[in-house]
Amino acid sequence: MISKNTIDQVYETSRLEEVIGDFVQLKKSGSNFKGLSPFSDERTPSFMVSPVKQIWKDFSSGKGGNVVAFLMEHEHFSYPEAIKYLAKKYNIEIEETERTDEQKEQANERESMYLVSEYAQTYFEGALWETELGKAIGLSYFKERGFTDDTIKKFGLGYNLDQWDAFTNAALDKGYQLEFMAKTGLTIVKEQPEGESRKFDRFKGRVMFPIHSMSGRVLGFGGRILTNDKKAAKYLNSPESDIYHKSKVLYGIYFAKQAIAKEDNCYLVEGYTDVIQMYQRGIHNVVASSGTALTQEQIRLISRLTKNITVLFDGDAAGLRASLRGVDLILEQGMNVKVCTFPEGDDPDSFAKNNALEDVVLYLEENAKDFIQFKTSLLANEAANDPIKRADTVRDIVESIAKIPDRIKKEIYIQECAKIMQISEEVLYNTLAQIDKKERYESNKKQKQEQQAFEVVKNDVTIEKVDVQYVLERKIIELLLLYGHLDQEFEDLVLKENEEGELALAPETVEAKVYEKIYLDLQEDEIELSNERFKGMYYTLIEKLNTDGELSINTFLAELDQETVKEVSSILMEEERYVLHDWERKDIYPKDKKNGIAQLVGETILTLRCSLIKSRIAQLQKDTEENRSQEHKEVIEEIMNYLQLNKLLNAKLNRVLS
Repeated sequence: MISKNTIDQVYETSRLEEVIGDFVQLKKSGSNFKGLSPFSDERTPSFMVSPVKQIWKDFSSGKGGNVVAFLMEHEHFSYPEAIKYLAKKYNIEIEETERTDEQKEQANERESMYLVSEYAQTYFEGALWETELGKAIGLSYFKERGFTDDTIKKFGLGYNLDQWDAFTNAALDKGYQLEFMAKTGLTIVKEQPEGESRKFDRFKGRVMFPIHSMSGRVLGFGGRILTNDKKAAKYLNSPESDIYHKSKVLYGIYFAKQAIAKEDNCYLVEGYTDVIQMYQRGIHNVVASSGTALTQEQIRLISRLTKNITVLFDGDAAGLRASLRGVDLILEQGMNVKVCTFPEGDDPDSFAKNNALEDVVLYLEENAKDFIQFKTSLLANEAANDPIKRADTVRDIVESIAKIPDRIKKEIYIQECAKIMQISEEVLYNTLAQIDKKERYESNKKQKQEQQAFEVVKNDVTIEKVDVQYVLERKIIELLLLYGHLDQEFEDLVLKENEEGELALAPETVEAKVYEKIYLDLQEDEIELSNERFKGMYYTLIEKLNTDGELSINTFLAELDQETVKEVSSILMEEERYVLHDWERKDIYPKDKKNGIAQLVGETILTLRCSLIKSRIAQLQKDTEENRSQEHKEVIEEIMNYLQLNKLLNAKLNRVLS
């Protein structure tokens, strides 16, 4: 267990905007930050971070919370893992007791898979540095590639001994379960006819490249064989599992994320050694798709940090055309893409190894071409003097341009293509219009099919009524959280007889703190919040405001469970939704809510009273229908009194009752 002292220190030290900034590119927006949602595919920012409140809200998915909640949502950390991650980031020493074997067994499945993966990295590193075979075979290989000791340790590179079950037996001896070793793919288990199962290491005799998530968790491994065994694959990756999804991971993203955001550009290469060699040379904003075809999920991972990607190809032209499909995918996501090829015989690994940093940087700057220039020159060379191929090349290029969401960029690229291919802009615009028309037709067709499916479902849907009580109780919590400590002048309503002898509500000015006003009004009417979560928060907030005079949101959130943290964050960040619209730019200036706090408090309490009166009247009417006793007359009188009071309260709220 992690001590409370460590948890408190983590919350006090952590800066939400810094932590989230490691995963999402944030831009200043008034007193807040905004960025693209890391939980959904979007092109317009709906993700807000408040440094003052130390909370975040994602309006596209509805998720929100504090710094720990973000790590739990984004990285699927458990609560202790999130605290440990923050402690490591801010160099806070963790006070905790050692995990027992029993606690290891109780860990959930995903956590168990992470634990065995972390152990595997430690084991492979140990085998590389501490065994004679590891040093002679694995370490020698990495040294031959030109990697320094610091680089090898930085990337956690390792070696698995060329024995059938060396790792598997070591992990079992340490208490790790075979079930999770098999699920992560580290161990292959084969059932035998006689009932006994054989188990052996997947990565037997390979040098190991750990694959990390954006937060540094070990998700899986890539292993390279060092012998000339033609039956064995040169590179072998961990299989898909609950923690490792190849299409959603980029090799090196953990080490590159800060540099990508800082440089506002990401270099995309193919292999592990390309990343490591470039990083060692001093170019840190580099990641690899690890031999898989580039996917939308991988591009979105980069788009959280930058809008600019430079794809680096080796000098071998074979397979370049296939790789260009990845470029089209990047364009589709609204990203800016450049392409750079190295001299024939070179790749990012060898070029970085054989040249000084300034030469590599200069080469990349001078040879990184805009995708349209690169594609036109590549395809035009292939077409040569063949008119049919030339026509196909033009259509191929225009199809790429059609994928760009931005219309201005489209036009610029059409002009560029016309110059290079020596063809009129009019022809290219007509071709673009044809492609757009076809895509719109396909899109409309799909939309109609979805609409038909929706109509079928819609007929079965019953409209849920708004729970007025819930909305009002939530508003009371919001008022306490945001303005509970503020002094305000309130206009109280007191029932008095007027000159005609009728009851009327007379205004009376009272000065009090917001939390005092709310508490006294609810006490006076003997109103208790009906929602259990809000009730608990209400009494906690009243107690804290009464004791401390003000509220520290960060400290308050640290004491809540994560579901309540999500609810509180949603309440606190609701107003920030309107900041995203940037109304001021349209010369629309919304009224500052702080100017009408007293009125808002008064209206909320009055509306809650009206709601409760309405519920009480309904209950009394039901009672009279069921019970025709002597008390019937008294109940009718009570209903009439409530109706009169309800009329007075609604008049104050400027509502007309039928």
